[in-house]
Amino acid sequence: MVLSPILLKSSLSICLKNLICVTSTTAIGSVRSRYSHPLPPTVLAKIFGSNKGKPFGKDATAGSDLQRNTVNFLKVNYSNFSSPCLREELLCKTSESVRDCCHKVTIVGAGMVGISVANALLLQRITSHIAIVDAFPKKLEGEGMDFAHSSPFIGDPKIEYDTDFCVTNNSKVVVICAGVRPKAKESRLDLVQRNAEILKNIIPPLVNYSPNAVFIVISNPVDILTWITWKVSGLPPYQVIGSGTHLDSGRFRYLIGDRLGIAPSSVQAFMIGEHGDSMVPLWSGVSVAGVQFRDIIPNIGLETDDEKWYEVSREVIKLGPTVRCLKGYSNTAIGFSAVDIIIAVLRNTQAIIPVSTLVQGHHDVCDEVFLSLPCVIGENGITNIIRMHITEYEKKLFLSSANIVHNIQKKINIKA
Repeated sequence: MVLSPILLKSSLSICLKNLICVTSTTAIGSVRSRYSHPLPPTVLAKIFGSNKGKPFGKDATAGSDLQRNTVNFLKVNYSNFSSPCLREELLCKTSESVRDCCHKVTIVGAGMVGISVANALLLQRITSHIAIVDAFPKKLEGEGMDFAHSSPFIGDPKIEYDTDFCVTNNSKVVVICAGVRPKAKESRLDLVQRNAEILKNIIPPLVNYSPNAVFIVISNPVDILTWITWKVSGLPPYQVIGSGTHLDSGRFRYLIGDRLGIAPSSVQAFMIGEHGDSMVPLWSGVSVAGVQFRDIIPNIGLETDDEKWYEVSREVIKLGPTVRCLKGYSNTAIGFSAVDIIIAVLRNTQAIIPVSTLVQGHHDVCDEVFLSLPCVIGENGITNIIRMHITEYEKKLFLSSANIVHNIQKKINIKA
């Protein structure tokens, strides 16, 4: 407010006195009765210290009698002033908010794969509530803060992160990405045993907090770790799913589509068995627009195939190690393929996806092993396993894959 230069000093004195009179009889009383919370400390207190109430330069109490009277009045009448609570003043509560939404997803492990799963979930807006758990608090806090800061741009999801498993409570899906990387010259069995020890410690509390959740295992070797998760958890087998050959099948479809010059999504093709060197390409079921490749080339995928399509399936087996060799790890594709499984659970789509499940009794497998077959996935996990009409040669390869996994599996100690 700018005072007119023609305003006389006496007039100014009268105006201030009237203002003081009105304020003391009305405004101050209403302020006191409305705001009862103490005034929080201001950041200026750290800057100004004990002189936080004084302006720079001349003492605030210096000057005319009118100035001193005004300052004294303010000290007396505003000494008990307290700040309002913004939340209480802004929001009128009518009911309790929901703590956990019905499609909460927990990600265990904030490494490259776990963060890729979170990115794929949030960027596609599959869920509005994720929880991330990790054993390394600094890395976890950094990733959690990064996601939280991006929330205004991705639909305001609820993002929780903690080293305590209680943050996973009431999850619909629990994604296991935790595990150790292989050491130099470490055998596959040694790696499995170390990861088995991790699962033995983390699975029981996760099941305790979310007994109805569908568990999706991504950590490698995924087939064996999915079997361990099932054993340790005590859950029914349909509630424990391994990501299995879903990504391998995606790579298979990509390479076929790329060679034909058509969209990979238009190719129907599956890799089954172990997620590893012994995986089996189902050339007997590869088709485009309902046209079976075997109707055109009866020996497709075999060594006698003149067009050498068998090179495509061999390339699929090499792609994972190739990506890891080039960039140091593989994370983006596995993140999106895992979210494809999560979508089927959250939306109860009954989609058919090649995932690792208990295959005992299928295709003459007698042992208790988890391998990939096309499965129908819904809200409760796996609802059906497709009865594939595979060739005798493909069945032989599938049984060989089962034996490889079982031979490692039977050497693992999963007892507490």
